[in-house]
Amino acid sequence: MTTTDKRRAARTAWFRHLPLLAILALQVVCCLYLVSDMLLSVMGIYYEPLAWQYQEYLEIGAALGLIAGIGLGARMLVLSLRRRREAEARLHRAQSAFMDHVEQRFSDWGLSPAESDVALFAIKGLSVAEIAGLRGTSEGTVKAQTAAVYRKAGVANRHQLLSLFIEDLFDPDIPPGGAADMPDIAPKAPATPIGD
Repeated sequence: MTTTDKRRAARTAWFRHLPLLAILALQVVCCLYLVSDMLLSVMGIYYEPLAWQYQEYLEIGAALGLIAGIGLGARMLVLSLRRRREAEARLHRAQSAFMDHVEQRFSDWGLSPAESDVALFAIKGLSVAEIAGLRGTSEGTVKAQTAAVYRKAGVANRHQLLSLFIEDLFDPDIPPGGAADMPDIAPKAPATPIGD
């Protein structure tokens, strides 16, 4: 982008915000007048008042500034709520796509339903004891299932298992088997259950 284009973009942004700045300036001037008038009255300081026409103009300006501020506030609230809904919808789509991806990976690895549950809990960061408590099984069973998951996924521990999914988020061109299919990566150690 050239300097001329940058200046043109800055000028366009300035003109786009000009109505907001005009409303803000009107509100500031009217607020200063009304607050100073009230403060001077409270403090007992008397001054030569403005002609009634100017006072009327200031009061009309203050009313217009308040109405414009209400309108802008309502517009900003609507835009904010719309952006929030859009962000929540995008997040929901991303979560759904990620879960579809996780389920596809589990299917590719040939995990049983119990192994899929254990793998999902492991990805979420739960310990072996927590997984056993949630599934109503012994820790030994969970350790055996995690060992099977690690073996089928071609990883040695939960960190490598999680890294497969993180790599997919950053680089969708990684082969379906993950880093294990890439030729420049050394073979992994045999899968052992880790109760971290």
